[in-house]
Order: sequence, then structure tokens, then C-alpha cells
Amino acid sequence: MSRKLIDSHRHRGLRMHLVKTLRDKNLCSREILEAFANVKRHYFLDDAFADWAYKDTAFPIDADQTISQPSTVALQTELLNVTRGMKVLEVGTGSGFQACILSYLGVKVYTIERQRRLFEKTSELLIEMGYPQIRTLYGDGYAGSPRFAPFDRIIITCGATTIPEELINQLAPGGIMIIPLGEGDVKKMVKITKGMKGKLTKTVHGTCRFVPFLSGTNGHKQQQSSKRNNYINLD
Repeated sequence: MSRKLIDSHRHRGLRMHLVKTLRDKNLCSREILEAFANVKRHYFLDDAFADWAYKDTAFPIDADQTISQPSTVALQTELLNVTRGMKVLEVGTGSGFQACILSYLGVKVYTIERQRRLFEKTSELLIEMGYPQIRTLYGDGYAGSPRFAPFDRIIITCGATTIPEELINQLAPGGIMIIPLGEGDVKKMVKITKGMKGKLTKTVHGTCRFVPFLSGTNGHKQQQSSKRNNYINLD
């Protein structure tokens, strides 16, 4: 990357203010707040928009995607309930910020992105930032990653209208999936727990907004998933 990554005193001050904002909202654990204090969110935005990095708001990035609102990242991470050494699949790499938060918490992150341009840019950035351990994958999020399955946790960072069966199949017994789910622009933040015998239970934790969860990949030419997508209904 030609861009120089600089973390100034001002950036650190803004970051601590964001951490205080999240602490006051009582969304997540001390460990997650520590991750927010150490992952430089302004690295994920162009330098001209660095001041927006530490506001509790979503912000546009490349390929018509967004970097999620910090409080949403904090909530999703809290709901995942990860412990060190777990294997976590993230569907929707985006800027890479969520992946870095999870990696800071000591989990093995596999993150998949359907936008070729974003996949390449973020993969390079994560290495520049010192996160070579995060495994970035280019592909269809609906297909997950059978090669590296099963996963202890799956987090979906885009808005779905249905629960993809293939991702449930890749969730280990005892695992947790977090998925923004529902029709329309406003989704429910859904936590799905897979019992040791495969039984699924669902709880809802407020509402949220995300870019849509799309199938296939989008590289130099639009490609569609070659597999039929099957879905699970827990209603």
C-alpha cells in the first residue's frame, strides 16, 4: 500500500472517546472494549474521512458497502460469546474491522467477501496492519467455507431475509450464529444456537440496518452461485 498508516495522539484521543461511548451504552464486555481501544478504526477509512472513524455511525467504503456502526460491531461481538482459540467464520469481510476485533480477542478468523475489489484491498490492508493470521477468502457467502468447517461461531455482517442452510450445516454442535434477519431495511439481530444434537434455538436482540446479503460473487464480471440456496425457517 502506498498509504502510510499513522496513529496520532489525536486519533488515540478520539478512539478513547469512542470506547467511553460504547462503555456508557453497556453493550459489551471489558475485553471487547479493550479490542476497540487497540484496533485503529481510522485505518479502514480514507485519510480524508479519518475523523468519522470514531463516531458511533456506519460509513460508506468501497464497492457500495459500509463499515458497520461501532455499537453494532460491539453488540454482534458480545452476542458471539467467543473464547480464545475458537474458529469463527465471518460472512462479509467489508473493511476488515470486525475481523480485526475478533482476531484481537484471540480467535481464528476466516472471513469471506464476495466483492473482488474489496477482498483484494482489505486482504492487503490486514497484512499491512499486522493481522496476517486472519484468513481472507473470496467467494459466495451463502456457500460459506466447507474447506475450513466446522466453525464454533458464524457472524454475518449483512442483512439477510432467510437463514442459509449451508451455513447452519457448517456451524459446529454447541455453536452460535449471529445474523441480521428479516424483510425490509430494518432487520432483527438474531442469535441462533445449535444444540449438541443439532436443535436450533433463536433469540432476538434488537434491530439493525445492514447492506443486503447477496449470493454469488462480484469480480470483474458478475457471477452467480452455481448451487441452489436452501433456507431454514425457525418461525
